[in-house]
Amino acid sequence: MFRSLVRTGSQASSSLVTMSSITKRGNERLLSEIAGSHSRDKILVLGGNGYVGSHICKEALRQGLSVSSLSRSGRSSLHDSWVDDVTWHQGDLLSPDSLKPALEGITSVISCVGGFGSNSHMVKINGTANINAVKAAAEQGVKRFVYISAADFGVINNLIRGYFEGKRATEAEILDKFGNRGTVLRPGFIHGTRQVGSIKLPLSLIGAPLEMVLKLLPKEVTKLPLIGPLLIPPVNVKSVAGTAVKAAVDPEFASGVIDVYRILQHGH
Repeated sequence: MFRSLVRTGSQASSSLVTMSSITKRGNERLLSEIAGSHSRDKILVLGGNGYVGSHICKEALRQGLSVSSLSRSGRSSLHDSWVDDVTWHQGDLLSPDSLKPALEGITSVISCVGGFGSNSHMVKINGTANINAVKAAAEQGVKRFVYISAADFGVINNLIRGYFEGKRATEAEILDKFGNRGTVLRPGFIHGTRQVGSIKLPLSLIGAPLEMVLKLLPKEVTKLPLIGPLLIPPVNVKSVAGTAVKAAVDPEFASGVIDVYRILQHGH
């Protein structure tokens, strides 16, 4: 009887090992298929050497995607290992022809291009430059276009009118040219570690606690006159990057405007 129990136990153990092996092989095959499908996606990140853009490049590489970037300065000045895995292009979106070589073979574009200054400058950088990119990508047959825009901040919008005027013009162009293949992300304050030269700014020291508190409030409070927009939760740069990459490669991802609450939902 003891031998029978040992034999039975051995058989059960063997079955478990076999099932475990099958499960393991199945998981490996699934991961391989996912990586294989992603490997066909080629992403161009406009402004990939900036704060948000660099995180998007890193996240796309982490998912096994082919990543290139275009910006006026070209290659990132960071000395991190991931920089060598990105194809860097130098170009100016205000000169659309400089974008064409970078778009060859690209399946999705993510634009992080933006800036501040005079109203006319902000319209040009946030609007004209990005609109040029949208038009060029559509002509090249790019499948999806993702844009890092900005949340509405009520009366504050009037203080930097050109910034929001440019952003909204770009959004309209994306929805016109790409329809349900275009996604606009509207985060508020983006926190994380921002590198400026050799200095690392820990923006999360302020942003993370505010995010934890403000995201617990009902969304409706952001509609309150004057103070409402100030209650929009900050969002971690990694959440923005994760959502942007997901929007660029997942055909099931929602198109149109994605507010900060949906970024928080998708980014975790």
